[in-house]
Amino acid sequence: AFTPVASRAASLTSSSLSPPSSRVIHSLPSSTKSITAFSSSSRPWAYQTSLFSTTEEVDPGVVEGTDLRVLKYPHPALRAPNEQIPAEDLTGPGCEISKIAKEMFLVMYATQGVGLAAPQVGINKRLMVYNESGDPKKWMSETVMINPKIVEFSEAKDVEQEGCLSFPDMGGDVERSKWIKVEAQNLKGKKMKKKFKGWEARIFQHEYDHLDGTVYVDRLTEEGKDEVQPRLDELVSDFGEGGVL
Repeated sequence: AFTPVASRAASLTSSSLSPPSSRVIHSLPSSTKSITAFSSSSRPWAYQTSLFSTTEEVDPGVVEGTDLRVLKYPHPALRAPNEQIPAEDLTGPGCEISKIAKEMFLVMYATQGVGLAAPQVGINKRLMVYNESGDPKKWMSETVMINPKIVEFSEAKDVEQEGCLSFPDMGGDVERSKWIKVEAQNLKGKKMKKKFKGWEARIFQHEYDHLDGTVYVDRLTEEGKDEVQPRLDELVSDFGEGGVL
């Protein structure tokens, strides 16, 4: 889940790092087409990751139609290895992975997000879903990516502010490649190749990190980590025993 700071990261000040309320890195800037997890708001804090959001991030609690819930840091599932999904499990609509993806979309929309990775809901498989519009009525834009991998990164980088539903009420600047080339499979096991650039590339990289057990705070500068450490300490305290940092 992200925020709309598009190409304006250089102009961000420390005061802009304190959001009035949490957002998901899964949101889009008003100057960009709505991608996986950014906010359509023009406000600078549209960026909280793991579930990009088209508006303010929401913790929906119980979501009708699914038992899945967004897990908060330091839940062990956010750091656990994520399994490749075997070809025999990819038989198209109606298969178990298809059902999981459908429920992930329910959670994503309930949180007003545009993207979600399976480990964020406690399923340690290499699976992510997104809808660049964030609008459940635009179901034709829904994308399911299975066993994705980034095969090429651009040398050119940019820095934008990110956030995440698994890390509520916090965010920070993260450096990412401006474009990436990706390979993945669909629900029928068919291989696909795509090139993402701009905000969509950032969203994908954010979600892809989750599949490798990496969270956006791992990519903050030392100064950025110092700024969010008090909030991280609160999340660890709230979680209690058994958390994985």
